[in-house]
Amino acid sequence: MHMADALLSPAVGGTFWAGSIGAIAYASRKLRENLDDRLIPLMGVLGAFIFAGQMINFTIPGTGSSGHIGGGMLLAVLLGPYAAFIVIASVLTIQALFFADGGLLALGANIWNMGIYPAFIAYPLIYKAIVKKNASNKVITIASVLSVVIGLQLGALSVVLETKLSGITELPFGTFLLLMQPIHLAIGLIEGFVTAGIVIYVRSLRPDIVDDLEGVKALSTGGSLKKVIIVLGILAVLTGGVFSWFASTYPDGLEWSIEKIYGKSGVPERQNPISGTLTEIQKKIALLPDYSLPATGKEEEKPSWPAVDTITSLSGILGGIMVLVVVVIFGIGMRVLRKKMRKT
Repeated sequence: MHMADALLSPAVGGTFWAGSIGAIAYASRKLRENLDDRLIPLMGVLGAFIFAGQMINFTIPGTGSSGHIGGGMLLAVLLGPYAAFIVIASVLTIQALFFADGGLLALGANIWNMGIYPAFIAYPLIYKAIVKKNASNKVITIASVLSVVIGLQLGALSVVLETKLSGITELPFGTFLLLMQPIHLAIGLIEGFVTAGIVIYVRSLRPDIVDDLEGVKALSTGGSLKKVIIVLGILAVLTGGVFSWFASTYPDGLEWSIEKIYGKSGVPERQNPISGTLTEIQKKIALLPDYSLPATGKEEEKPSWPAVDTITSLSGILGGIMVLVVVVIFGIGMRVLRKKMRKT
């Protein structure tokens, strides 16, 4: 559900940039005050895993569409909402800057749509309301599926509203809405069960990570945190390096919805100086646009499946490492600031 710049006006894109920066500042302040240093490696590894996971589109049967995990709810359950929001913002920023996945003008909106709703709405209002201490795996599964679905539905609705408010496309509001919501319901159901499975597995190793429902988690001293980190790290490498070859070749939910209206997955761009400049900047920064080598100007071949490709593997592993490094540096920065505050 990564929005392209072609859907947004500079005014709407700028507004969501401001909103997302404000949310990042708020989450950073909360973490600066209370972040458990032992959570930092877990934040980094989970960020790498979510980056790789978002590369794998799964087919939605009978639709000709596909979807991928957003990861916001999984992060919120395992890290708490504030750390989750920082991690998903890091993932989306690395994707936009170095892999041209989502536009730079649309980055603020993408962070808002995929971070705010799961971390600050669905997690506290749905997941926490259902799950209590010592909840059964069945309850965790129900809560995970419902919260993921609601978070994704809000994100899909937000995409439609942001596009409508921008007024730079001819996408009819009603038709766009009626296409976006059902397809993202299907995507949300699949992601919900994936989220539940990972949460239940982590809980089997470290119950305190899942059972602590506070905003900023405080880990106990016992348990197999190292094992959780190692397992998630291995999953991140395998997902980005190998499983990404098996990503569906069908368009994702957003592209599919646009294609149903226009007959193609992109919308005609109304170029303006701001989006044009940002597009040129992105072209220069992106090392591996769309997780592949830059276009050579030759006619593109029809995508094969599975797409066994060393460049795809490199993209998955390199992007995961980038996210891990950014998140760990952020965590260390929070620790340094906290120590300075205590001294003054």
